[in-house]
Amino acid sequence: MSTTEVTRQPVATLESHDEPTSRPWTAWRVAYLLAPALIYLGIRELGLLVLSWMSHQTRFPMGQALTSWDADWYLGIAAGGYDNVPMRLVDAYSQRSAETPLAFFPGYPKLINYLAAPFGGTESARMFAAFTITIVAGVFCAYALARIGRLIPGGSTRAGLILVALFAAAPMSIVLVMPYSEALFCAFAAWALVGVLERNWILAGLACACAGLVRPTAAALVLAVGLAALVAVIKREDGWRPWLGGLLVPLGLVGYLGWVATRTGELLGYFKLQERGWDSRFDGGAATWRFAVEALTRQLSVLEGVTILVLLGAIVLVVIGFRMKVPWPLMVFGVGVLIMDIGSNGLMASKARLLLPAFVLLIPIAIGLAKRKTATVVLTLTGLALVTSWFGAYSVTVWSWAI
Repeated sequence: MSTTEVTRQPVATLESHDEPTSRPWTAWRVAYLLAPALIYLGIRELGLLVLSWMSHQTRFPMGQALTSWDADWYLGIAAGGYDNVPMRLVDAYSQRSAETPLAFFPGYPKLINYLAAPFGGTESARMFAAFTITIVAGVFCAYALARIGRLIPGGSTRAGLILVALFAAAPMSIVLVMPYSEALFCAFAAWALVGVLERNWILAGLACACAGLVRPTAAALVLAVGLAALVAVIKREDGWRPWLGGLLVPLGLVGYLGWVATRTGELLGYFKLQERGWDSRFDGGAATWRFAVEALTRQLSVLEGVTILVLLGAIVLVVIGFRMKVPWPLMVFGVGVLIMDIGSNGLMASKARLLLPAFVLLIPIAIGLAKRKTATVVLTLTGLALVTSWFGAYSVTVWSWAI
């Protein structure tokens, strides 16, 4: 390896004390390699067990709880495409037009369709494909988060694994085992940020482009990764790679928004249909503020109370993240997701779920916990997982409205 090649790599990747040093497949090395997946899947399995218990207590079918709301839309789009979605699926006003299904990005339902096709494309095959994609994407995201935890200043393997656990146990992480697009988007977003931290601009650009086909939240990722690539170009770092990576960054998001504009005949067609069907638009946070004030001046529901706490907690974590000097591309992404969430007047019950992609805001907690005793870490994460598992189960069995 040349001197130039060595200097292009981030310092964190050159440190060997965090990596297994022996070549043989020892038990320690196997555990090290499997740890992100085991931690992630273990916490999500706990969530399913709690959901099973809640389903029994409330007599609300577990299968129905896992496939409600957006999951129903994604499965419907996977079955018939945008033009043949079941007519029972309607917008927030119980209405339906030819453009209504376009509110849901195509990446996730298309993957469901592709994976189900070899198995006959039946309803059961699509259901199996949907859950498989969600679970596998979550595991891929876990490995990216573990890597981010090692790459950040002050990071370590321990911090990376704690970051995985915090993400798996985040409020509304129940959707990470539902046919929702969050798990897939978070996987692409996390690997795009790994690409930025490692200055692997092709990975960053490709992952960002794919994320742009999954959720509109990709706008925050496009901003973060695009700015990072632009800075590299201005500084004349890494040759042609940031140029190519930067060109790839917006393709997915811009491509889909452009296609919707063509279908609707309106330049801002996607945003117009969101406003017409779900009264969803950017209002600078006015609706969120009204929601918080109204909720705090009457009897709170559990979901409303937790939503307010999550939003306040995210704001506090932004301040801490900047003070701890978390790499700026990560903070740009996290702040972007938070601004899109708070600044939108969409469904208030979805606010906590829409913050899931802002996993980078959990980094200060992960670094702080990594410095504590193992017993403290285990007890803290176990308690958090139990509470959030119950909250997720509550949100899909007791709460009566869309999440």
